[in-house]
Amino acid sequence: MATNPGLLSEFPWERLGSYKYMLLAPWVVHGLHLVATRGWRDADLGYILILPNMILRALHSQAWITVSRLQNARGKRQIVHRGIEFQQVDRERNWDDNLILSTILMLLAALYMPGGQNLPLWRTDGLVLLALIHAGPVEFLYYWFHRALHHHFLYTRYHSHHHDSIVTEPITSVIHPFAELLAYTFLFSIPMTTCQLTGTGSIIVFAVYLIYIDFMNNMGHCNFEFVPNWLFKWIPPLKYLMYTPSFHSLHHTQFRTNYSLFMPFYDYIYNTMDKASDTLHENSLKDITKEVDVVHLTHLTSLQSIYHINYGFSQYASKPYSSMWQLRIMWPVSYLSMLLTCVYGSWFTLERNFMGKLTIQSWAIPRYNFHYGLNLEKEAINSLVVKAICEADKKGAKVVSLGLLNQGEIQSYNSRTDMVAHNVIVLSSPKQGQNLNGSGQLYLQKYPKLGVKLVDGTSLAAAVIANSIPQGTYQVVLAGDISKVARAVAQALCRKNIKVTMTNTQDYHFLKAKIPEDAAGNLSLLSKTGTAKVWLIGEGLDADEQLTAPKGTRFIPYSQFPPRKLREECYTYSMTPAMCVPKTLQNVHSCENWLPRRVMSAWRIAGIVHALEGWNEHECGDTVLDMDKVWSAAISHGFRPVATD
Repeated sequence: MATNPGLLSEFPWERLGSYKYMLLAPWVVHGLHLVATRGWRDADLGYILILPNMILRALHSQAWITVSRLQNARGKRQIVHRGIEFQQVDRERNWDDNLILSTILMLLAALYMPGGQNLPLWRTDGLVLLALIHAGPVEFLYYWFHRALHHHFLYTRYHSHHHDSIVTEPITSVIHPFAELLAYTFLFSIPMTTCQLTGTGSIIVFAVYLIYIDFMNNMGHCNFEFVPNWLFKWIPPLKYLMYTPSFHSLHHTQFRTNYSLFMPFYDYIYNTMDKASDTLHENSLKDITKEVDVVHLTHLTSLQSIYHINYGFSQYASKPYSSMWQLRIMWPVSYLSMLLTCVYGSWFTLERNFMGKLTIQSWAIPRYNFHYGLNLEKEAINSLVVKAICEADKKGAKVVSLGLLNQGEIQSYNSRTDMVAHNVIVLSSPKQGQNLNGSGQLYLQKYPKLGVKLVDGTSLAAAVIANSIPQGTYQVVLAGDISKVARAVAQALCRKNIKVTMTNTQDYHFLKAKIPEDAAGNLSLLSKTGTAKVWLIGEGLDADEQLTAPKGTRFIPYSQFPPRKLREECYTYSMTPAMCVPKTLQNVHSCENWLPRRVMSAWRIAGIVHALEGWNEHECGDTVLDMDKVWSAAISHGFRPVATD
């Protein structure tokens, strides 16, 4: 909200939340009734098309959001070299309130305003009149109204809410208190109202005008420049008739300049144009390639995950991933996106973060979880990962961390037999990627002279798990498919004289050979469950095994993916290995899969710590770095354990 919220700051439907669209239900029913009783020919087409036009405007705005976030993630032609945070995402989540308000007013005008009924499809004289009124009265009134909003009284009560977003996004354009947005809506309605009252209104002209307003609003609030400089050189008057993203960005950073709506003409007349406008426009167009220090390679998970990435639906990306009915009904779009990603032959940038002088990017392999379980996809996935690693090396990256199933290790057994009881059980990572590349070893064998360091994050993930075990625990159970992280955890616990009990004979004999002789006595094989209250469990642990745990057991997963939760009233589940990130890590405005805000997976953080420390070694294949050393380094850089209940 504004610094000192004024009268009518809140929207009347604020408390309705996501149910606010029910406000449009009466008009939907009324429109359907008109079509059913009168037929398409006799129904008022202008009135009927108002709601479809709202949907078109919403799709148009969403397209701008997607393009803007993708461009900013890539870091090209940025205007303000800063990031956004969750606070801005939360403040701007109600951008669709503008659509609801304008749609309701248009429906009322179509029903009750003289000249608003039975509009023709097109009238050229109406287009000319509308354009002249917008360029004259609307732009002029907006300029002075906007300047008035920057007066201390109105600014603190209303307009400061909009200016809280210094780094703007397309949807920032419509983030205003209700009273201010209502004033803008009436201002923009002047051309259409005049056309209605003079009998020159038409359906297409009104629709085009609304799209024009949305287009210019969204364009002007992008944080990247794309309007070419040659356009103003070839058509000099255009400089006074069309603003650019960099022009309006100066208004958000300098506050007291560049007040115009879409036409800078009035800023030139009243001497309020920022003198840096032309220079910033030219500099922002320079396509300077930004260096990247750390690349985290991840991939899409479920079909719905495409909506949770930060240039999908920002309101979903800013929350931990969960399956929602709204997205399940969009399955045709989900399957289409799956087909498109399968055709797409390269990684794509998800987000870009900063930590001091370190530039960090997250790249996604265009494949879903199930692709990693298909043998026919194995070669294609490895090719995509290799392509991304080579590109990161070419860009001068210091570290590439392998996330989720991109680090699938080789394992020759999967069987799970009987189960034992103990104080702690550990969960492992999904089986699908286990035979993919041997925790990155395949890539080192193929490119032994790689300059970039490959990190699978085992040491930090294992350290997070070891430090998650409650103090005083003397015995743990290791259950689930044995992964590299599970081996590292078992070795560390055995060295600390914590008894590690296993439930599978094959896994036990395999792991026994990996434990140093002086600590091997702490690894044992049991066949019956006991009274343990903490279990570390992994992928491959079936529901029946999990249910043998006594009531009150804490499950701590060591897998990349969270375990299936059973009987949450009886058990406590920790999240997958992860840590809270420090405030120095900036431009964090989306959640990493199912993790909470400002929490990142240990595998991702491991790459960041590796680069911060300047370590000159790989962590892949069978290599595991010193867990205590990596843990201490992460803590020293401000990363913190996630608080548990």
